Amino acid sequence: MSEFWFRFFHAIAWVIFAVVHPRQVIGQENIPQGPCLICGNHTRYSDPIFIILSMKRRDHPYILGKAELLKIPVLGWILKKVGMIPVDRGKSDVKAIKECMRTLKEGHKLLLFPEGTRVKEGESQDAKAGAAMLAARTGVPIVPVYVPAHLGWFRRTPVVFGEAYRPALPQDRKPNAEDYRRVADDLMARVKALAERV
Repeated sequence: MSEFWFRFFHAIAWVIFAVVHPRQVIGQENIPQGPCLICGNHTRYSDPIFIILSMKRRDHPYILGKAELLKIPVLGWILKKVGMIPVDRGKSDVKAIKECMRTLKEGHKLLLFPEGTRVKEGESQDAKAGAAMLAARTGVPIVPVYVPAHLGWFRRTPVVFGEAYRPALPQDRKPNAEDYRRVADDLMARVKALAERV
């Protein structure tokens, strides 16, 4: 991640969104200092921008996103500069997992969307086990975050951060796929429950 380019694009996005999509940030104090996973629902392309702008600038996270985005002219270059970690969603991307673990162990925050893709309001998509696995292997807490599906132009959009927590995983054995599935389902339940605070 380039700190210069992150601050540059952050400033531009801040001004634009302050006018056309102002935010009402709820629970920002729940974001801990140090490394953590920021995990939210994903209904619109703009969700990562809303979440990042709702965090303190010093807390800027790396972003886990689909590798295809880096192939888009200009946008791909910007995403590289602001710290996107590409993941190939069509297979088990070991390289991306190792990069995420390295990022967290170095003390950074990581933004990802557990469902793995955009999910329209009213539709359902099982959460992937990636966040649960990363939390288990690195010991970092998870911060659930919710952004409403409907964003009104020139009206405040609430962005709600829930309390940071460490998922309950077996201590006497290595977690298995079922353990990760349970944690992933619990995470999405926590995210969706934040809608009640909007």
